[in-house]
Amino acid sequence: MSSRPLARLRPAQSVALAFLAFIAGGTLLLMLPISTSAPGPAAIGDAFFTATSAVTVTGLSVVDTASYWSGFGEAVILVLCQLGGLGVMTFTAILVLIISGRLGLRRRQAAQAEQGLIAPGEVRSILIGVAILTAIIESLVALVLFLRFLSLGEGFGRALWYGVFHSVTAFNNAGFALFQDNFMSFSDDWVILGALSVAIIAGGLGLPVWSEIIRRRRTHDRVHRFSLHTRLTLIGTAVLLVLGIGLVLLFEWGNPGTLGPMGVGDKILNGGFQGISPRTAGFNSVDYAQMKPESLMITDFLMFIGAGSVSTSGGIKVTTMLVLAIATIASLRGDREVQLLGRRLPGAAIRVALAVTVVFTSLIALGTLLMVSLTEFGLEQSLFEVTSALSTTGLSTGITSSLPVAGDAILIVLMILGRLGPQVLGASLVLRERSASYHYPEERPIVG
Repeated sequence: MSSRPLARLRPAQSVALAFLAFIAGGTLLLMLPISTSAPGPAAIGDAFFTATSAVTVTGLSVVDTASYWSGFGEAVILVLCQLGGLGVMTFTAILVLIISGRLGLRRRQAAQAEQGLIAPGEVRSILIGVAILTAIIESLVALVLFLRFLSLGEGFGRALWYGVFHSVTAFNNAGFALFQDNFMSFSDDWVILGALSVAIIAGGLGLPVWSEIIRRRRTHDRVHRFSLHTRLTLIGTAVLLVLGIGLVLLFEWGNPGTLGPMGVGDKILNGGFQGISPRTAGFNSVDYAQMKPESLMITDFLMFIGAGSVSTSGGIKVTTMLVLAIATIASLRGDREVQLLGRRLPGAAIRVALAVTVVFTSLIALGTLLMVSLTEFGLEQSLFEVTSALSTTGLSTGITSSLPVAGDAILIVLMILGRLGPQVLGASLVLRERSASYHYPEERPIVG
């Protein structure tokens, strides 16, 4: 009996071990002398932090990516970001297949309905389709960026590398940039910021959403509507985009350190970009160190939520937020069942959403407490950095490179937990779900 829980958790552990192997391999490659632009190899701490940030598609960095790493080092970071972004979706799909094989037919159907996941028989074809779609989106964005950088006076080779690198990091929501000020030098460039925004949104929709789009495209199905998961993801994405962009524009419109000196068009462009990027992409076209506290709080909120489930993003995910919000509204109205868009939400989905949110909130609270205690930075900066790491966003107020070893260690742990936590926790909860053979008498405590 004691070995059964371990057996149940083995698939999730395999996912975690694979990602740790990616990090270890990336660290060794980045420690090669050829990976740095300066003589000698990179310090193990710098290489380990960068590899972790790349594999978890976060984008936080203790060294300047543009000047510290050589072309080979940048290529290693690019490959790690691609493996981390698509790898987590691939491993999650395989995890679904393993889980579904262990469940009975009834529980298998329930798990798929509750999680909005693809059927086991479709894993191979859907992954091939998503790989092709990824290649198409990244290639198109790379082409647009290449042509734009070429028109700005960059040489052919450099413009091509800029286009490829940033298309991959944008689609995978990684946040690494090959410019010392990220994209602040391009705050007036609609083509570059627009192309990046498209890649960020596309990468954040998630495998279940793209699988439905591909399936409908392949079968020419125009009769059946999208699943509840896909509809929630699309609705939640639209709401958060409007909310994020609107609030950033509201609070930063007259801020002399960010949007204040810009013209109306550029204010809208950069407000829009900073409303999109916190959905775990990590790019910035304005200086976050100059942002108002209200804007930093809004950014914390957007980073905490993230984007779609089984996507290249982090956070608790859009559907998790909506499930909790809908359940809360139903509770306030006194409804015995939680219903939305012609569907009834099962109790298991609400419990998983609640568990993920509580765990994430607890980790942010603990990480912030440790960061404040072990570093010289205050609550506002520590909370922002911790939330950025756990949500694998990569935005920073500029303190990452100034953190002590203890601060770096906190961020490394949070980045790994933030990337793998939701998938591992969700899989564990599904596998552990069971019906009790007996029931105790019901008694309701006083709540509130």
